[in-house]
Amino acid sequence: MEAGKKILIITGDAGESFEILYASHRLREEDYIPVIAAPSVKRMNLVMHDFEPGWDTYVERMGYIIQSDISFDEVDPSEYAAVLIPGGRAPEYLRNDPRVIKIIKEFHKNNKYIFAICHGVQILVTAGVVDKKNVACYEHVKFEVEACGGHYVTPDEAVKDGKIVTGKTWQSHPEFYKMVFSCLRESTENITKAAGAFS
Repeated sequence: MEAGKKILIITGDAGESFEILYASHRLREEDYIPVIAAPSVKRMNLVMHDFEPGWDTYVERMGYIIQSDISFDEVDPSEYAAVLIPGGRAPEYLRNDPRVIKIIKEFHKNNKYIFAICHGVQILVTAGVVDKKNVACYEHVKFEVEACGGHYVTPDEAVKDGKIVTGKTWQSHPEFYKMVFSCLRESTENITKAAGAFS
């Protein structure tokens, strides 16, 4: 397998359908290998968050069903070029899973790219990696970001700060994925150069 091509996607039941499927499809389209990790290997029930007239907050509907590839126990961060965390309601409970926090801290410690969008930023907050970072996220995660030392970015739809790239919602996909693929291309080039230096 070509170095730097595997991208870890962290999600679970109630992950946002569009964000997960879009990530998986776009990564494949660019010849990366998305690997979906969840609490266990299973068929997951995804959801769709949308806005309805007369509602003060979003509504949640059943979305697609998708199979996870591996469990969190099987994740070896050294095998991946980056980790991507979609939103939905999944991050709300996954942030309480010590395996997830350990994975994110490992990526951060090894200076690998961490991508998160919408509620996915809740996991970054819990992992303690947003301090003094510019962060884009769903507006109602703003308090958590700021309470943990991060700077909520507005009006930008997505922002890169060091090795962390964040986006506000699935409506931010165009801006978010431009940054994601720019980072991945840079990472792949660096890996290729390093491999050439030792060949």
